[in-house]
Amino acid sequence: MALRRSYTAIVERNVLWQGDFASEPYEAAWACEAIFFVRALDVSPVFGGMANVQISADGIHWADEGAVFNLPTAEGAVTFCKVTHFGGFLRIKGRLAADERIKVLVSLALKE
Repeated sequence: MALRRSYTAIVERNVLWQGDFASEPYEAAWACEAIFFVRALDVSPVFGGMANVQISADGIHWADEGAVFNLPTAEGAVTFCKVTHFGGFLRIKGRLAADERIKVLVSLALKE
């Protein structure tokens, strides 16, 4: 039995999301499964934002993968989203209401 290869990448660190947002894309074609972890470093008092996973063959042109998840609503809280059967690149994207903001740390855990 072979040891499965895994890697965790920090794709956003101390980034403030307001309005339309998207994480940095990450090339993950070698992986079979991925989990996005989003940790709130700071959150506006009223917050209920969501994000969706996007996939891409080239890291430039994006399509919604279908997975949608809630962003954390309190400082220090963490949410996550699992993804399988994706193309070469992954990212998360969303839109926050005018009065919403969140500072995040986004990790992407990949496993072969």
